[in-house]
Amino acid sequence: MSTSSSIGISTVKPCCRILIRYRSSSIFGVSPLKSGSPSLNNLSKSQFKHAFRRGCCKPGFSGHRCLVEPGRRAFCISDSSWGQSRVGSCRVNGRRGLLVIPRVASDFRNHSSSVEAHVNQKSFESIYIQGGLNVKPLVIERIETDHGVAKEEDRDRIEADSSTVNIDSLKGLREKTAEREVSEIEKEAWKLLRSAVVNYCGNPVGTVAANDLTDKQALNYDQVFIRDFVPSALAFLLNGEGEIVKNFLLHTLQLQSWEKTVDCYSPGQGLMPASFKVRGVPLEGSDGAFEEVLDPDFGESAIGRVAPVDSGLWWIILLRAYGKITGDYALQERVEVQTGIRLILNLCLTDGFDMFPTLLVTDGSCMIDRRMGIHGHPLEIQALFYSALRCSREMLIVNDATTKLVAAINNRLSALSFHIREYYWVDMKKINEIYRYNTEEYSTEAINKFNIYPDQIPSWLVDWIPETGGYLIGNLQPAHMDFRFFTLGNLWAIISSLGTQKQNEGILNLIEAKWDDLVAHMPLKICYPALESEEWRLITGSDPKNTPWSYHNGGSWPTLLWQFTLACIKMGKPGLAKKAVDLAEKRLSADDWPEYYDTRSGRFIGKQSRLFQTWTIAGFLTSKMLLEKPELASMLFWEEDYELLEICVCSLGKSGRKKCSRRNARSQSAA
Repeated sequence: MSTSSSIGISTVKPCCRILIRYRSSSIFGVSPLKSGSPSLNNLSKSQFKHAFRRGCCKPGFSGHRCLVEPGRRAFCISDSSWGQSRVGSCRVNGRRGLLVIPRVASDFRNHSSSVEAHVNQKSFESIYIQGGLNVKPLVIERIETDHGVAKEEDRDRIEADSSTVNIDSLKGLREKTAEREVSEIEKEAWKLLRSAVVNYCGNPVGTVAANDLTDKQALNYDQVFIRDFVPSALAFLLNGEGEIVKNFLLHTLQLQSWEKTVDCYSPGQGLMPASFKVRGVPLEGSDGAFEEVLDPDFGESAIGRVAPVDSGLWWIILLRAYGKITGDYALQERVEVQTGIRLILNLCLTDGFDMFPTLLVTDGSCMIDRRMGIHGHPLEIQALFYSALRCSREMLIVNDATTKLVAAINNRLSALSFHIREYYWVDMKKINEIYRYNTEEYSTEAINKFNIYPDQIPSWLVDWIPETGGYLIGNLQPAHMDFRFFTLGNLWAIISSLGTQKQNEGILNLIEAKWDDLVAHMPLKICYPALESEEWRLITGSDPKNTPWSYHNGGSWPTLLWQFTLACIKMGKPGLAKKAVDLAEKRLSADDWPEYYDTRSGRFIGKQSRLFQTWTIAGFLTSKMLLEKPELASMLFWEEDYELLEICVCSLGKSGRKKCSRRNARSQSAA
C-alpha cells in the first residue's frame, strides 16, 4: 500500500454498504484514480475530491445499487454488463459519488482485519482522523466473492474479511434455548422483538426504540438508539443470533466518521451517534424507486442538543460482549474497529482542567437525557466509563502505536476506581462521618476534601439508609454531594467491579432491604427519591414530563431488569433477580410492554410512556435467558483486577510536602 489513508468496513451480505475513505491508496489492488475515465487521471487530489462531491465523476462502468421499491422491500439490481470492475454508489445530501472497485472480496482481509500491518506506518491516524470531519464517506453497495453472490443456503454463515463467527458456539446457544419450554409471554416477547428489527439494504442492523403501531407521533422512537439496542443485542446473542449485532457494530462505526455540526461547531471526532434511522431517498428518473441511506443523530436534533456521551461507551461494551459470546474476536482486531475504539478513548481521555479522574459531562448526556440535575460527574457515566476502559484494555492490540494509550487506560482505571470507592460510597458509618465534618479545611491532608457542608445530608436519608447496606451516591462536585440513589450507576459498579466486593454486597443488601421503595410493583426505580415541590421546579425547570415519580424523576423502568439480573448472578443472588423477573412477568405483557411506570410504587403505566418499548421487551428476555444460562453471565461482567489496585502514578513518596492520597486513605480497602 502506498499510504494508510484508506479504511474499509466490510459488511456481511450483498447490498450492505461499506465505508471507504481514500486518497490514492491501492487497498483494493488498484488506485481509484487510475481506473476511471482518462479525464480523471489528470485531476489533482483536490480536484478529484471536488468532482466527487459534486457528483460529476461518471466513468462508463456498470454496477450494483441498492434500490427499494415503494413497498420498501430491499433488493439488488445488477447490470448485465457487470465485469471485472464495478461501481459503488451512495447518495449523501443529494450528491452521488462513484468509485471503481475491482474484485473487492478476493484480497480484502489482507488490508483491514488486523492493526499490525498498519500501526507502524506514519499515517495510521489519518485512516479516520485526517479530514474526517470534512469528507463524507464513500459507500459501496455490494460485494461479490470470486464464486458469485452469496448463496441463500449460506445465510447462517456470518462473514467479514474472511473471518468467521464461531458457529458452533451460536448453534450451542440455540440448542440450549430449544431444550427448555418457552412460556407464552416469552414467545410473545420474541415476536415483538423481531417485529422491531430494522433492515438496511436487506440486512438487520438494529431495533427501533418502540414499535407501537397506534402511536401517531413517533418522534424519534422509530430510530435505532445505541443504548437502547444493547439489551436487544444481548437477547439475540444469547439466543445464538450474532448477525444483527455484527451489522449494528459495523454500521454505527461507519457513522462515527460523519460530520457532526451544531451552529457551525463540531464536537470531537470519536463521538458516536445517539441514534440513526434508515431513510429512503428517491432516485432521479425512477418510477417510485429509491435508495436507502443511514441518517444519524449526534445530538443535533435531541432535546437540549446534548451530545450522547454514553453512546461510545455502550458501543465498546457491546463489542466486547459480541466477541465473548460468539467467539468472533477477529472483529475486534480489524484496523477500523481498533481505530474506532481509539477515537472514543482519545475523546474520553483528553487532558483538561479537571483535577479528578471522573468524566465531566452536562445534564442529559446519558439515559437520563433531560434536565435532572446530574451535570458534573454523574455515577452512571463514571460506571460506564470504567466498564468501557476495562473492555478496551482487553481488546486493544498492544504495539508501538498503542503503548501509551494502554498505559493511560491503566492509570485512569486505577485512579477512577480509587476515587469512586473512596468518595462516592456512603453507608451509615460514612454518613455519620460527613455529619461531623469540619469545613473550610485548607490543607493537602484535609479530610473534607470537597468542602461538603453537613447540612447537605437530606432528612430522608437519615432514616432511609439501612444498617447493613450502602450505595454509591449520584454525583460529587466541590461543596456538593447528590445523595440520590441512581440504579443504573450502582448496578454497573457491581458488574464492572468498580466497587469493592464489600461495597457491591452492600448495594444489593440495600436494594433488598428497600425493596418496597426501589422495586415495589415494578422493577426498578431509575432513581430514588423523586424531586418534588420547589426542588423539582428549580432543578428540572418545571419539566412536565419529569414530574415527581414519573419518567426520569423516580419512574420505574423495566429495562433495568437485565442489568439487575446480571449484578445478582455475579454476587451469587440469582433468587433476588428471579423475584424481580417474576414480578415484571405478571404485568408487562398485560400492560403492552410500557417504557416506564409512574407513582411511588410503580402501579400506573407512565402517563407519556410508549407501549411496545423494545428495550423493555429485550430486557425481560435477556433476564430470563441469563437466569437460564448463568454460565453465560460470566462473559458479561468483570471480577476484581488486583493489578489495578497496585498502580499509582502520582509519584508522591511517603515523605515530602505532598503525600499520596491513596496511602493516606482511611476508608478505602481491598475488602
